Amino acid sequence: MGSNTDEVVADEDQNVPTFVASLPVPNVQEMVRQNRLEVPERYIRNEEEMPKSTEMTHLSAEIPIIDLLLLSNGQEEELKKLAMACKEWGFFQAKEVLRNMKEAAAEFFNLLLEEKNKFSMASDDIQGYGHAYVVSEEQKLDWSDTLILLIYPSKFRRHKFWPTTPEKFKEIIEAYTSEVQRVAEELLGSISSIMGLEKDILHSMHRELMQALRVNYYPTCSKPDLVLGISPHSDTSTISILLQEDDIDGLQIRHDEEWVPVRPIPNALVVNIGDVIEIWSDGKYKSIEHRAVTNENKARISFASFLFPHDDVEIEPLDHMIDSSRPSRMYKKVTYGDYLRQSMKRRMQGKAHTQMAKNETRIPTPTFMSGPCVIVLSSQ
Repeated sequence: MGSNTDEVVADEDQNVPTFVASLPVPNVQEMVRQNRLEVPERYIRNEEEMPKSTEMTHLSAEIPIIDLLLLSNGQEEELKKLAMACKEWGFFQAKEVLRNMKEAAAEFFNLLLEEKNKFSMASDDIQGYGHAYVVSEEQKLDWSDTLILLIYPSKFRRHKFWPTTPEKFKEIIEAYTSEVQRVAEELLGSISSIMGLEKDILHSMHRELMQALRVNYYPTCSKPDLVLGISPHSDTSTISILLQEDDIDGLQIRHDEEWVPVRPIPNALVVNIGDVIEIWSDGKYKSIEHRAVTNENKARISFASFLFPHDDVEIEPLDHMIDSSRPSRMYKKVTYGDYLRQSMKRRMQGKAHTQMAKNETRIPTPTFMSGPCVIVLSSQ
């Protein structure tokens, strides 16, 4: 039985795309267990990067909430709200039954380190348990541990990195990500419509709709104003779907040069537009910069699902989305796999790919910016 399993894993690995290598670093959760007051120098940010203490409750309350059921039925008002969210915010939230995923992940992160390390990331990739995007001993580290899995298409799964504890965790991941895939397909159909396309066009432009899952564990921190749970970035995906804890803040988005908290809505999914939609829309819909902060009192877990095209897909602005009042389009054609890995390298070098990688894709034009895009999806 063991040799058969090994052969299957070997066959899998030959066909699975790899992403970027990452250096091993200490486990943050274990550091906190041993000394909850210590914050090593490698995690402390400079003053410019430090989380600012701001409530911004008036802006947080304005982040659009979109009803997935009404959206899937083509309700005109809900489509208008989606269009506004994509243009002015970039995030939105959606309610589903998600308790099993939250409970199973919490149980996994509470395991002993030796047990979790059985699913550690390989040295040349980011799938598995550990820390991604670490390339030097000097770079500042995020105050979090993570589990990253490539989910769809299923032929790309590396099952040796899928935790077997707690019991049925694999089945719970399968059920959750299957539902995320369904929600993503519904959303892509609606976004396709508001972009002036037939409902199935955006989905077909992916060749295969890929999905990766990143489960982030943010331990408590005795100095939360000096560290970041995840550094500022935009997502290289088409769309990203996030499940948050119901009662703990952590996600923040950049809006009008301020960091605005995205207040959790119980059993809701937060959706944000990724770089691919920004390129296809030639900058009309914004891939918003966001980050995660920590707190002193309670650990937090988040579940980020990234939906993106096949490596070989070429992405460029759609002709009808190009603003005729501008002298040229904002982005040129790029192969998605090249763009993804270039962006990952930027991030690993401590550079925000949000602008730098896009500027390499972008055709030089006069500055053109509108508001970022955020959405909140709910299904009663």
